[in-house]
Parts: sequence; C-alpha cells; structure tokens
Amino acid sequence: MIRALGVGHLLIIPFDKDFAQTEAEDFVVQLTENARGLGEICVGHEWSFGKNRAGNLALLRKLGTRHHFNVVGIPPVKVNGAVVSSTAIRARIERGDFAGAAVMLGRDYTILGTVREGSKLGRQIGFPTANLSAHSEQFPPNGVYFVEAWFEGVLHHGVVNVGFRPTVSGEKAERTIEVHLLDFHRDIYGGDIEIKFVQFLRPEKKFENVEALAKLGYDISDHLGAYFDASYEKVFSAHTPTTYSYISNNQSYLQSDWRGGAELDVASITAGLKGNF
Repeated sequence: MIRALGVGHLLIIPFDKDFAQTEAEDFVVQLTENARGLGEICVGHEWSFGKNRAGNLALLRKLGTRHHFNVVGIPPVKVNGAVVSSTAIRARIERGDFAGAAVMLGRDYTILGTVREGSKLGRQIGFPTANLSAHSEQFPPNGVYFVEAWFEGVLHHGVVNVGFRPTVSGEKAERTIEVHLLDFHRDIYGGDIEIKFVQFLRPEKKFENVEALAKLGYDISDHLGAYFDASYEKVFSAHTPTTYSYISNNQSYLQSDWRGGAELDVASITAGLKGNF
C-alpha cells in the first residue's frame, strides 16, 4: 500500500526503551547526520517526538532552520466534521463501526496476521481453524463474524471468532483470532492472511462442552452452504466456472458445476446466518 503511493524508501526504526529515551533535539541531530541532504520533513499538525513527547511542530521548525531543512505541518483532515486520526479510527473499530473506520481510512478495515500453530483442536473436531498472530492491529469487539479473507492473493469466505475461546481456554486466556475458511484444506502455517469483517453474527459465548462447539461449527457451514445453494441465480452470473463446497452431516460435498463472477449476495447470506445460530 505504501509502495503504491510512490514511496521509494522506507526506514523502520524499532521503538524500544533505549530509543524512547532519545531527547527530541538529539533525535533530529541523529536524523540529519544519517540522512545527508535532508531537504524536507512532513508531519501531522499534532505530531510529537523525543523523550516524554517533548518535541512538537514548533520545535521541529526551529531545528529545521538550524539544520537547513524545510518543515511542513499537515493540517487536520476532517470527514463529516470529525478530525481523522489514528485514535478516532481505533475507537470506531473497537466499537464495531467498520463503515466509519473505512471512511476515515479511505479503504476497508482489515486485519493482517500470520498463521501460527495452535492446539489443533479444531482439526480434531472436524472444523479446522487458522490461528492468527495479528501484526499490531486494532481488534474489533469480541464475537463471531462472517469474513472475506485473502491468502496468496486469492479471496476466500469464512467465519472468524475474536475473543478468549471460553469453551476451551483457561482463566489466563489470550485474546485470539481464529478463522475457518470454507472449502479450504491446506497447511498454511507461517503464511499471512488478511481479513475483512463483513458482518457481525453473534457475541462470543461459552458452550457446555467441545461437542456442542463442534456442532455449532457444522451448523455454520450448513447455513452458509444452504444460502449459497438457495442464492444460485442471485449470487452467481453465467460465464466463469467456479467451485464451492459446504459441510453437511459431518461430510464435505464439493460442487464444481457452478458458474461465477459476480459478488456474493452477502446481505441475504448473513441475515440468514444471524437468525440461525
């Protein structure tokens, strides 16, 4: 995304305790010494830097005059009267306002994560999930969501649980993201998945046992398959061959005679899902 904006070089500095102790003026001096020919710095109007956030736009302009570089303060950007900021975007995501976050981001809100090895419980009960280690992302509210997921540039549909897995985790549970992709049976440990949250389905809840949790997994797949099947004409247009599958009675059924190309009728699918589990 940054490359698409035309950025030729990107310097990423790990923010550790030692770096956090750098005085504001020392930071700028180090920058000018290591970036010879520095001509201009652009920052947000409320940007701060240095130990205890002592540096601000006024100090940066003063240092720019001393070290011969120009400083540009970017004025606030407003959307529907609200100032766009990382704080405002995170607040919208935290309360599940994905549309509001997308307006401020200029794109859909997604989470990018790397698939890590888990307990493999989902595989044991016939409902495999990928455990994601998120890349420093803001999590949405806990619960179950219908999602679109991209792996190696290919779009998949699935269901995500965000939360503490109360049915199988102990008291010191870690907040996790687990995704079940429909018609997907590959080992993808170490791979990256990007997830778009399409629809909130229900809050996270604790089941009596693992068997009840497994049944819910099959119910989810049954309902998804049923809505894909019922929406054949509405969901897909003729021309391009495609494949779909769903789980029924603990078996996987694969159909390859569908023809697609149009977008899924997400509204009707998720409306039915919300009413059935």
